[in-house]
Amino acid sequence: MDLRKIKKLIELVEESGISELEVKTADEGVRIVRPTSRPVVAAPIAADPLSVPVTPMAEERAGAMITAPMAGTFYVAPEPDATPFAPVGARVEAGSIVCIIESMKMMNEITAEGDGTIAEVLVENGQPIATGQALFRIS
Repeated sequence: MDLRKIKKLIELVEESGISELEVKTADEGVRIVRPTSRPVVAAPIAADPLSVPVTPMAEERAGAMITAPMAGTFYVAPEPDATPFAPVGARVEAGSIVCIIESMKMMNEITAEGDGTIAEVLVENGQPIATGQALFRIS
């Protein structure tokens, strides 16, 4: 899909006030989600389902969860040799960066929505993830 078309779709989502838009063609598609606290982000979707290993969704585990707002590749740190943003046992506050999701060659910082301690990291570094997939369990 042409980048100009994606930008136009993002503008339409922003102007209309809708929170989500998904457009598919025979061989490609795009899903644009506008979270209330983050800018509009476009995430690719495949015409055929990918075999992405999916960890349990938030409602299947005890404790607060941080879930993926988009599909992409999960990274625990800003670069390979850097210290992880939120290792197990780390205290996080609302707005703290906990990971990066690379989607459409854009690095998107994912933040905690509330305060707590990272009890479990549910995804491995560099692993592909799906929208809505649980990334961290917070206690």
